[in-house]
Amino acid sequence: MKKILNYNIVLFLLVFITSCDKGLDDLNKNRTNPTAIDPVFQLNNAVVNTSFPTASIIYEMGIVQQMVTPNSGVLTGANFNQDNRDNTQVLWQNYYRNVIRNTKDIINRTSATPDRSNLMNMARILQSYAFMVLTDTYGDIPYTESGVGFISQNFLPKYDAQQDIYPKIIQELTEASAALNAAGKTEAGDVLYGGNIAQWKKFGYSLLLRAGMRLSKVDAAKAQQIVQAAFTGGVILTNADNAFIRHNSDYTQPMGNTLNSTEAANFYLAEPFVNYLKSTNDPRLSSIAIRYVGAASGVGQTPAVGTTDPSLQIGMPLGYNDATIKPVATSKGLASHYDFSQLDRRRIGKNSGPVFLVTAAQTNLLLAEARQRGWITTGNASDYYLSGVRAHMEQLATYDPFSAVPATSIQTYLAANPLDPSKALEQINTQYWIASFLNGPEAWANFRRSGFPVLTPNPFPGKAITGTFIIRLTYPNSEISVNSTNVKEAIARQGADNLDTKVWWDK
Repeated sequence: MKKILNYNIVLFLLVFITSCDKGLDDLNKNRTNPTAIDPVFQLNNAVVNTSFPTASIIYEMGIVQQMVTPNSGVLTGANFNQDNRDNTQVLWQNYYRNVIRNTKDIINRTSATPDRSNLMNMARILQSYAFMVLTDTYGDIPYTESGVGFISQNFLPKYDAQQDIYPKIIQELTEASAALNAAGKTEAGDVLYGGNIAQWKKFGYSLLLRAGMRLSKVDAAKAQQIVQAAFTGGVILTNADNAFIRHNSDYTQPMGNTLNSTEAANFYLAEPFVNYLKSTNDPRLSSIAIRYVGAASGVGQTPAVGTTDPSLQIGMPLGYNDATIKPVATSKGLASHYDFSQLDRRRIGKNSGPVFLVTAAQTNLLLAEARQRGWITTGNASDYYLSGVRAHMEQLATYDPFSAVPATSIQTYLAANPLDPSKALEQINTQYWIASFLNGPEAWANFRRSGFPVLTPNPFPGKAITGTFIIRLTYPNSEISVNSTNVKEAIARQGADNLDTKVWWDK
């Protein structure tokens, strides 16, 4: 009898435990933690992360002599012509981790889903943009095998030669731009264009135009062919179609965030940039610059002593450190080096300001060059040139209403600075330099491609380069230590991993 009772108790417990188990699955489900994400939100993550990091001020914008810091240490870079791999790696790591990884995953997830075809092609265009920036900056990079660690567990991608990468980028932009279908699903959640297919197409073809112009020194015939195809496809010609990232207090602009916090008193407008704008009475200077007159320290840089008067702006010369710049400031009648002109961080440099990727100003100026070269036959170079300059002046209002250039000032400048056919390429590309202000990677790439503006090499003593300008950034130490076999193969093919080795199209 006792044995039967024991059996009954065991049976009861088993039934009870089984009943409890049936509810455990539901209890263990986190109903607020998603197990999947709409890929359009991955696209948005990629878009936001294409914003240029602070390191772009240290290197790219410093190389093209738009901004400069006399401080060394963590800010060592272009002003010192030295290799600081803590800064040269920043763009690489951000783009591969946050842009390429997401776009590759989007393409993988949507390739077999016909109703998300537009999203897939939007991702292809944005991915091509990121790859172009990466290869223009570093040369040979992981392309074919990149960004698939989570998809195929390939964590050590091989490097593709830049001369093989560019045709693939061109193919991607050509196919993706053409495949975008206005009758297809609208990806209204897209933060770049709100799913507007016509604007995405213009973005894609404008990138194709940019890619074609990159080849102007290595294959002029191919460059002309690509430029013609891009122009026929339809490019960005008005500011309404500009590709730019919107920032706010939640998603702050990386460069603006830095310039309004830890490095507020450490970056200045470079003398060549300020002097060029002053030499042509360019009204953009008062939109961009501020000088804290009489500032003896960073604390003294207050709005009360700030002036945007273009005649009072004084750019900081390159080639000095925080000790040697002091007598230079004194010789110019300044209270200290804190008295040099800065990017106005309360207007164009605020941390909620936009970041422009491709603009009507840039595209019109590229078309001006293409027309000057005879690569397109529609329109005339002068009209494209003037449209490009006007577009950039009008674009400045997007940063802040107080950065707007008055219409009368625009017209006065255009009338006084027409395109001179005898020096058209220099004028066009110098204006491209100005129009690409705050887009360091693009300003630097076009400077290397075109040779304009004409800049005097930075004279800082003890430079780490043998040439006149930094022409490439170095690979991250993380790649060298972890993906060493593939990095070494790229170096053997491309040339030494230093600041002097040219990328393929820079001949």
